[in-house]
Amino acid sequence: MNPPAASPPAAAPASGFRRFVFGRNLRFTLLRAAALAGVCFVVFKFILLPVRITGASMEPNYRDGRINLINTLAYRNHPPRRGDVVGIRFSGPSLMLLKRVVGLPGERIGFREGRVTVNGLPLDEPWLRHVSNWNLDPVELGPDEYFVVGDNRSMPMHLHTFGRAERVRILGKAVL
Repeated sequence: MNPPAASPPAAAPASGFRRFVFGRNLRFTLLRAAALAGVCFVVFKFILLPVRITGASMEPNYRDGRINLINTLAYRNHPPRRGDVVGIRFSGPSLMLLKRVVGLPGERIGFREGRVTVNGLPLDEPWLRHVSNWNLDPVELGPDEYFVVGDNRSMPMHLHTFGRAERVRILGKAVL
């Protein structure tokens, strides 16, 4: 009897780590990675703008040092609404303010003992935690202007940046 024929040596199995990282087809994996990188670039460059919050004007709802996203497509079908937190282009493309919309076009907005008044009536602001002693005579907003202010009204009025914002300067709505 002849001894059984020796079988050819088996190919070494692909490393589990290599297969996990590169998949079964390296070319297809690289194509998917390039497509994902392209989608991320478009989304985070033109649709969801990351914004680092600097300062205490929006505390406690938006804390200093946190990163938030501004959805630039939020106002494609409707204008900003009262209570929305919006990103406003302040000066140049990289400096942006994060503020809350309290006044809409054509309204008269003022402050009486820390409370926002809209056409002479106090505005219900459930997002406020601290009421201040701010007083400001009413101002009439133009047809394309919004009145924006921060949530932290415990700060003195002179330390806040607030007031009228033209619609073209509002980049989008805060996501979180």
